[in-house]
Amino acid sequence: MQVTEPVSSPWQASLALGFARRGDSTILVRRDHRGPLRVQKALYPEGPGVCHAIVLHPPAGIAGGDQLDIRIEADAASHSLLTTPGAGKWYRSSGAQSSQQVRLRVGAGAKVEWLPQESIVFSGAQATMRTTVELEQEARFVGVETICFGRRASGETFDKGSLRLATDIRYDGRLLWRERGLIDGGSPLLDSPIGLAGYSICSTVLAAGVELTAEALAACRVAGSREVGAQWGVSLLPQLLVGRYLGHSAEAAREWLMQLWAALRPAMSGREAIAPRIWNT
Repeated sequence: MQVTEPVSSPWQASLALGFARRGDSTILVRRDHRGPLRVQKALYPEGPGVCHAIVLHPPAGIAGGDQLDIRIEADAASHSLLTTPGAGKWYRSSGAQSSQQVRLRVGAGAKVEWLPQESIVFSGAQATMRTTVELEQEARFVGVETICFGRRASGETFDKGSLRLATDIRYDGRLLWRERGLIDGGSPLLDSPIGLAGYSICSTVLAAGVELTAEALAACRVAGSREVGAQWGVSLLPQLLVGRYLGHSAEAAREWLMQLWAALRPAMSGREAIAPRIWNT
């Protein structure tokens, strides 16, 4: 017997987090969950001003039919950073759709850094990823999305299944960014120069609500990679910076991300970029 996907009932999981400013500190004031999505505790590796949270998904993978819903509310003047303990995995499915929806509301003058580790989309997965960000006046947001198509180290390409992507960012009610994507396994888009150009990894960085100086923008464009043949670039739009990376190495993509974040973070919050400790485990 060949097992095409894990034999289990689909998970319906949700996580709602709330961050608030209390004096000079940012506090995790709400932590509601249903199903296998958790945050165990607030962390303060940078001191009380920035609250770090690690979003845990104990099954360690998303199987056919799983539905994950993450909501983050950051009150005025708070500063929070969220990441994950490892790569997310989207398993192949016999047909059931899986989804992850992330909704962030960033209050006036608040800062949210959404820095999950990469997502590995197995061949045959039926996946949907949606991200919605609502920024109030003077709020700032930095988010990253790194997707690995197939498992290159195991010789697996993304030749079956599909991935749907949707991202919206609004600032003070005004739409700054809307992106929609549909990538089918084996599609010509995987090799097209207007698609993934034959690369198996795509990383996107979005920084919203921050006005960059010419010096800060130049520093962002210096960010690079030692991966031979990889491509990357940075575009500056009104109140939005967009960075893209195409390659075959998740480690190289993270190295580029860290360089870009190191240039962005001082402009965003006056703080140096310090990699979350969980990234080193």
